[in-house]
Amino acid sequence: MIDLGVSKLALIAVVALVVIGPERLPKVARMAGNLLGRAQRYMAEVKSEVNRQVELDELKKMQEAATSAMKDVQSSVNQVESGLSDIGRNINDAVSDQSFEDFGYNDYGIREPKTNVRQGRSSWGVKKAAMPQWYKRSAGVKTRVQSGAARVKRFRRAAAQQRTPKSFF
Repeated sequence: MIDLGVSKLALIAVVALVVIGPERLPKVARMAGNLLGRAQRYMAEVKSEVNRQVELDELKKMQEAATSAMKDVQSSVNQVESGLSDIGRNINDAVSDQSFEDFGYNDYGIREPKTNVRQGRSSWGVKKAAMPQWYKRSAGVKTRVQSGAARVKRFRRAAAQQRTPKSFF
């Protein structure tokens, strides 16, 4: 860049004062400062646009690499699925010769439980609480619901059974 020292700036200021004159020098200096600020803002804008374009190109390259990797993974998954389906067919062919129905087994050789208890959300046989009773007792969790009237009666009875202290005198 241009090498401007203090002596060169002072010489330029003296020449500008002589050529332009003392009345118009502040106006010219303000205009020169405005033009210099605009030029700096324009250069910063151009620089940021170039950086954005470079980052956009890098992102496009990364996206292409990711899509190619995804296609590779999909092809390998498809190969594994086809291999598993072949293995499943071989197992089904081998198992089809044997009869498991007589012993309560299904097609895959897994025995299904024989129960009469209904399994479901509204079934009385299914536990409704996740916390065990021993934990509820130790933690002080309420296990039974009591109405407000019953609670008042219980605590009034306890208060009535307490003996009032005799007079101190």
